Amino acid sequence: VISDYEAGRRKSPGIATVRKIVDAFLDIDEKVGGQILKQYSLAAKTDSIISIKEFAVEVLASDLVDKIDGENLTPAIELDDHIHGFTVIDSVRAITSLSSFDYLKIYGWSSQRALVFTGVRFGRSPMIAIRAHPLKPAMVVYQKPDQVDELAIRLAELENIPLIRTQLAVSDLVEKLQSLG
Repeated sequence: VISDYEAGRRKSPGIATVRKIVDAFLDIDEKVGGQILKQYSLAAKTDSIISIKEFAVEVLASDLVDKIDGENLTPAIELDDHIHGFTVIDSVRAITSLSSFDYLKIYGWSSQRALVFTGVRFGRSPMIAIRAHPLKPAMVVYQKPDQVDELAIRLAELENIPLIRTQLAVSDLVEKLQSLG
């Protein structure tokens, strides 16, 4: 069938033949660890994603900030956007291990979400990564940062993204976020 297609005797090899070839490639990939399939799977959770959720009902940004006992570090930016979900990210693991495909996974089904970074010291790296990438979150939250650098705040203001600080423990933060929407 393939040789007939290549020789021009058939318009198409047919869906059944294409399916067999794709299934064979998937079987081979699975036998060697499944790395190719994992790259294209949006559902697969990476080591750097601690928790991710899409809200059934959108949540007002100010309500999310109140729920997590957050402090708005960018008071000039209104908290009137609607948030459709959240992703809690281990910032050190994200910086050291996220591929370009994995970076897309942190946005789940919508970029209109809160990206929550744990393990933040000064907050520059997450904001630089966000500034450099075309997809932008609706909100950035730092969980127990040592100190938030002025550059991180300035970058958040330039991107018009509310930057929030919370002192909650990771487990408490995830629990409160999961209860929303």
